[in-house]
Amino acid sequence: MATVRGWIDPLVVAILAVLVLGLVLPASGTAADVLSTVQTVAIVVLFFGYGARMRTSEIWDGLRNGRLQGSMLAATFVVFPLIGLAAQLLPDSVLAPDLATGVLYLSLLPSTVQSSVVFTSIARGNVAGAITGATISNVVGVVVTPVLVALLLGGSGGAPGGFVGILVQLLVPFAIGQLLQPWIGGWVRAHAWLTRATDRFTILLVAYTAVSEAQTSGAWDHVTAGALVGLVVLCAVMLAAMLTATWTAGRGLALPDRIALLMVGSKKSLATGLPMAAVLFTPAVAASVALPVIVFHQLQLATCAVLARRLAARVE
Repeated sequence: MATVRGWIDPLVVAILAVLVLGLVLPASGTAADVLSTVQTVAIVVLFFGYGARMRTSEIWDGLRNGRLQGSMLAATFVVFPLIGLAAQLLPDSVLAPDLATGVLYLSLLPSTVQSSVVFTSIARGNVAGAITGATISNVVGVVVTPVLVALLLGGSGGAPGGFVGILVQLLVPFAIGQLLQPWIGGWVRAHAWLTRATDRFTILLVAYTAVSEAQTSGAWDHVTAGALVGLVVLCAVMLAAMLTATWTAGRGLALPDRIALLMVGSKKSLATGLPMAAVLFTPAVAASVALPVIVFHQLQLATCAVLARRLAARVE
């Protein structure tokens, strides 16, 4: 999903276009009900695809590099959430409560796979380690992220029947995909365009549905230009903190492993984050939660594109 030749991710451009569409032409009534059903089906298909295309053997093989993989998981699910919790201490005048929920949710997400691997490759890092680490992060995230959301954000607009939604829309499809992976995994991986199309369609559908609901309910009426600027600054600070933490923590690793830790441990997945938000939160809250995820995604692409090129020159 990442663009490394430029600083603008086409997916983010498409999401912004969908956001505008949701503001101008929000769905209501029967159309909104149909849209909700289509969204549920799309999320089920998405997580089934995640399970079907991940080789279980690769995950177990990657665990052999315990220090690298453990460091990646600690960065993603321990250090990052602590930073997200620290951001909750900011006053409402600096970070609006709804956006604060989104920032904390962002910090609980797994790492992104494709851009982490691409940037690790450009930087001449340990690509195999990055693939395994990002994949394990997403497998673990299917379970850990909803648990952390329930523990830390249980009173912040969680969707009614949230556990059932997580089970039916996320865990069961993923598990079925993993069970069928030995038979259909090869075909799914050979038709990467199909999984990419599913990813993008689901993300855009979720983004439109969230904004449409926010527009009809007035959930975004209080979001000002100043609040958005503050959000961008905060996301930039969080990214800088994670880049510093992962690079510092990797001092004892070989340089290729250190680069992989930097790239995987500092990122969050938009592809997983938006669909999961639609399951974990009510539609109005999901709209506000989406903003920090989108902002951070674009910042991590732009920043890591520069870092990857500089690290590549250093390795040479």
